[in-house]
Amino acid sequence: MKILKWFYPGLRVKRWIFLAALGAVISISGTSLLVASLVPFSRYLLLQWGEHFYGPLSSPPGAVLLIIAGLAAVVYGLLRALRSIVFTLAPEDGNRLIDVLYNRRYLNRGPRIVVIGGGTGLSVLLRGVKKYTNNITAIVSVADDGGSSGRLRGDLGILPPGDIRNCLVALADKESMMENLLQYRFSAGELAGHSLGNLLIAAMNDLTGGFHQAVRGISRVLAVRGQVLPSTLESVSLGAEYSDGSVIFGESNIPGYGKRIMKVFLEPEDCYPLPEALQAIAEADAVVLGPGSLYTSILPDLMVKGLAESIASSGAIKIYVCNIMTQPGETDGYTAGDHVGAILSHAGKVVDYAIIHKGEIPKNLRERYETEGAVPVLPDIRGIEKLEVRAVPDHLLSLGDVVRHDPDRLARLILKLIIRNRRDPRSKISLLYDINNNERR
Repeated sequence: MKILKWFYPGLRVKRWIFLAALGAVISISGTSLLVASLVPFSRYLLLQWGEHFYGPLSSPPGAVLLIIAGLAAVVYGLLRALRSIVFTLAPEDGNRLIDVLYNRRYLNRGPRIVVIGGGTGLSVLLRGVKKYTNNITAIVSVADDGGSSGRLRGDLGILPPGDIRNCLVALADKESMMENLLQYRFSAGELAGHSLGNLLIAAMNDLTGGFHQAVRGISRVLAVRGQVLPSTLESVSLGAEYSDGSVIFGESNIPGYGKRIMKVFLEPEDCYPLPEALQAIAEADAVVLGPGSLYTSILPDLMVKGLAESIASSGAIKIYVCNIMTQPGETDGYTAGDHVGAILSHAGKVVDYAIIHKGEIPKNLRERYETEGAVPVLPDIRGIEKLEVRAVPDHLLSLGDVVRHDPDRLARLILKLIIRNRRDPRSKISLLYDINNNERR
């Protein structure tokens, strides 16, 4: 029987369980003696028994001492047994188990959030959102054809793993060493430019016989909160049509053409999303687009057949997180309203709220980005609201060497929008409590 395994030597649990059991016997005996002194018909029998086993402790004061001593032994024994179990499960940090219990108890009841996009921006958002819920689905673009992902795609015929890897790492319940390992990029030899995480996904693809199964396998290894899904399992190529009528194929080629992009599309057109993605959207409390490259990360996902229609028909609130800076070759001169307009023209009514950064950007960062051709996106609140989308301006810049959204501020803002649209008062109170709790940490 499995229960007998608790009595195997070396577990350092048996002695404390025995102490707790002994304490329970002593406490019950003391209680019996105390009751016997108050109940006439049983007094003689129990007191005779008590004097035989406990001697002077069979008196009422002694019985009280037995009860106290027994309860103390029970509490001490159980605490030491629990301590042994905790430090066996988490020898380096016993408090880690408390975090696990919190995650399973509270985060599993968190709001259902679907995030759609790719690149670095999506992983930034996921790092913030995972503090409030485990019910996360990341639907990630698979149109990438550059760098390590493009090479693996060409050499092995697999879907590009780079953006998937970033999202897996962002959602992983892992130590920082594991993150550093998966993000490690070789700098010499035939593997130069490849990240270890990409190679692991490629290896898992061979072992499991499919890309989706590979992502699931890596997710289990990393104890990912939620799920990461490719937007489609078809090998697609991203195309762009420009203002001069030219058409360019290849995500990595699109920003370099130098003309204004009019629309993007996928080849082949008959590419479909995973059933899990459509189910997650149908059950979601919120669907979040971005942050990320407008034409090469977000819109490629929305071009997968049926995905935009599923978002439009979902009862979830639809949120677009606009980039803080323009992207050279993609959104030169774009305001926040231009970003929203491009999404609506490609995918229909898939945005209810547009989150935009409103605030100063440090001069040194502005100057650095200007040398690359990028400037701050003009908030353009009126332009957004003309499109029948509500603008949600806030200061969302993360302090650092690059211009990125602060994951915690962005996640809290999204949670507040979800709260505003929820009808159940109890769920509103629960989410507000979690937000305030995380703000104090």
